[in-house]
Amino acid sequence: MQIVVLDGHTLNPGDLSWAELHKLGQCYIHDRTLSDDIVRRAQEAEIVLTNKTQLSKETIAHLPKLRYIGVLATGYNVVDVEAAHKQNVCVTNVPAYSTVSVAQMVFAHLLNLTQHVAEHGQSVQAGTWSRSQDFCYWNFPLVELANLTMGIIGLGRIGQTTARLALDFGMKVVYFDVEKSITPQVDAEAVDLDTLFRESDVVSLHCPLNDSNFRLVNEQRLQLMKPTAFLINTSRGPLIDEKALADALNTGKIAGAGLDVLSREPPEADHPLLKAKNCYITPHIAWATRAARQRLMDIAVANVRAFLNDKPQNVVI
Repeated sequence: MQIVVLDGHTLNPGDLSWAELHKLGQCYIHDRTLSDDIVRRAQEAEIVLTNKTQLSKETIAHLPKLRYIGVLATGYNVVDVEAAHKQNVCVTNVPAYSTVSVAQMVFAHLLNLTQHVAEHGQSVQAGTWSRSQDFCYWNFPLVELANLTMGIIGLGRIGQTTARLALDFGMKVVYFDVEKSITPQVDAEAVDLDTLFRESDVVSLHCPLNDSNFRLVNEQRLQLMKPTAFLINTSRGPLIDEKALADALNTGKIAGAGLDVLSREPPEADHPLLKAKNCYITPHIAWATRAARQRLMDIAVANVRAFLNDKPQNVVI
């Protein structure tokens, strides 16, 4: 049984172990794989694991021994699932491994926007406090979260975990979800999208990307937001019209944005949000705590093991 990992570096840059996967077959672990190298590297593989390396219809057709594709992530848009199924290839993903870590990143961004801890710390190191005539100072407005409204778009696992944290901070939570029958496990009020954008002090995105929500956050919806409001995105970059967001930030239509994802990753050097006012961007790391990556590794290996035992789990339909 030959197992090929096409791009294992982001999951395991060296602080985890592939030992359990090695027990299941002859493993070849590649840090990264260019599209031109996929077929050569996976030609003899029955099992292929991928994170962001795309497996297109054409590529799958050139892998005659392939029986299983394991996506090392929750989102599986990197695989042509229909083509895989037509070739009788099982496709699995890893749901729910990063829920707590992503919700934590939402508040890392939000607390940065409201407290500017790093920037104030840097000013202290630069000597500003030592030169101050007063016992304290602040270079940015300081915002208390209690009694503010958090608007959550997508009330799945991560959305509900984020809502619980917001409630712990004393915030009110409103939400919008396309699944109207969803039953919140938290104290949250369902509202329509326009109401959410209009009433929220913080808008946080937690929905999967699809054709219906591409650029859901557009110029019109940004116009609805309060000039004191913040936008947080730890979901998918294309949910936002990034040029419209840059314009809204630079003209003061909203107060700030915290983004862990962009439409193109890595972004081009002249991306409009890289120099936008009060825009803080992290390099798609909300999922990447060691604890979350270990869960991802454990579930990915368990998925392969279950497939080999003819009891596949987390199968993408």
